[in-house]
Amino acid sequence: MSTINNKEFKDVKDDVFIDKLEKVDTFSDEQAELDNIETTAASKAAWLIAMTVSIGGFLFGYDTGYISSVLVTIGTSLGHELSTSEQELVTSLTSGGALVGAVFAGLVADKYGRKMPIYAACVVFVIGTLLQAAAFHLPQFAIGRFVVGLGVGSAACICPLFIAEISPMRYRGRMVAFNNMSVTLGQLIASGIGAGFAHVKGDGWRATVAIGGAPPIILAVLLYFCPESPRQLVAHGRMELAEACLLKIYPTSTTQMRQAKIRSIEASIHEQTGSMADESLWKTTKRIFTTPATARAVFTACAIMAISQLGGFNTLMYYSATLFGLVGFSNATAVAIVVSGTNFLFSIVNLVLVDRFGRRAILKVTVLGMAICMLIAAVSFHYIPINAKTLELTRDVTGWPAIMVLICIICYVAFFSSGVATIAWIGTELIPTEVRAVGTMLNTVTCWSTNIIISSTFLSMMKGLTPVGAFGFYSGVCFIGWIFVMFCYPECKGMPLEAIREVFQRGFGVRYSKQWQKENAAFAKANAKGNVNFGH
Repeated sequence: MSTINNKEFKDVKDDVFIDKLEKVDTFSDEQAELDNIETTAASKAAWLIAMTVSIGGFLFGYDTGYISSVLVTIGTSLGHELSTSEQELVTSLTSGGALVGAVFAGLVADKYGRKMPIYAACVVFVIGTLLQAAAFHLPQFAIGRFVVGLGVGSAACICPLFIAEISPMRYRGRMVAFNNMSVTLGQLIASGIGAGFAHVKGDGWRATVAIGGAPPIILAVLLYFCPESPRQLVAHGRMELAEACLLKIYPTSTTQMRQAKIRSIEASIHEQTGSMADESLWKTTKRIFTTPATARAVFTACAIMAISQLGGFNTLMYYSATLFGLVGFSNATAVAIVVSGTNFLFSIVNLVLVDRFGRRAILKVTVLGMAICMLIAAVSFHYIPINAKTLELTRDVTGWPAIMVLICIICYVAFFSSGVATIAWIGTELIPTEVRAVGTMLNTVTCWSTNIIISSTFLSMMKGLTPVGAFGFYSGVCFIGWIFVMFCYPECKGMPLEAIREVFQRGFGVRYSKQWQKENAAFAKANAKGNVNFGH
């Protein structure tokens, strides 16, 4: 048996040390390349892709926005005046269809890519629009509402996810917020067109519905020129296409930067699964519920989504004209445009602020503001003479309480649109890459299942609990949501998608994310002085 003398042993130790040092240097170089790619300028192509995909958001907004004016102008076009239960039915059927559409989109998005569910949404949007516009009986109109809902759910699930995955880190919040702004623009235009055709005798509402058939055709044409998500391409081993996509998004990046980004995405996927392409749906879903950190991430995203829906906003979208007619405004359809306009205006505010002040800081202010507005509206309803059984005014003069309700609703919409409306969809950034499509599906299912509850019970709640009780309930939901934000919602502004998983390794990660933000700000400040590379 041979022995190693001291000199040979020292040489071996030196070789091992040098080998480890080289590995550290290699990792540091890769990390520097990964950090540096996020400091390069985002291309116009990245914004054009985001704007194209956001047409899906516009469709979402338009097809959920026109029902408010249609309900008050449809009259006997479907053979008879719609009862309260029938109004709730045709309103909630879109949410039911959206629930099914979201499940479909989430199931196929990992296997067939992000673009395929959007194409499918475009097809069903057109079919559903034609069914509604040509309806002369309630069953056909109801089926059309459900079919349109399939497209709404698919678009609502995939469009924010797609945008988040093609967005540079620094612009992710703003790009996803642009999708939400498109939703609010669709709702505003739907309200405006609905108000305009309200003065057309007969079937003016049909034109309001039919106009919604044009945007999905435009989206389908433009989507052809958009690349697939780079994370989706990496997951399926299509590295050359992934690098070409990254070059479009980061046109001034080097080959080394793009390759480092691809390795980072690949490592993030293989860390948990080995390969998304070979992962069964059952295994992916099981991983969400059996991996504590992943479960916390998905739960947090879904909780914020539930708060955004159960807080009552969509009752204002679906029934705004009905509601304002209830409190005594003579031109309720026109007044409803004020709500849609406020919604659109403050979605722009969110677009400007979300990457500057962060998600958590905005939610802390806006969700509390929503709770207060709903509470004041509930108190104001106490002084409005409404027959709870018929939801009709007992006398024509309502005075200041009606004005106060209008002001509270406008302020509520301002808080909602500048906060949780967008951040609920940005919440997909919290979900790890290997389960993101299924996690986003669960997030969207949460959206539409809670939406069904709200849209199908609002008029019944107004009668059963009275307007005071209904709006008091919404206020309570918002306050519970504010408590959740305070204790459980971490700040992930500016974090790479592949790094966010570390947040939920530490509970809900509120403290960890605060520390990360402080350190990142210090790195950015030092980088501005030319001392270090940006990021960590």
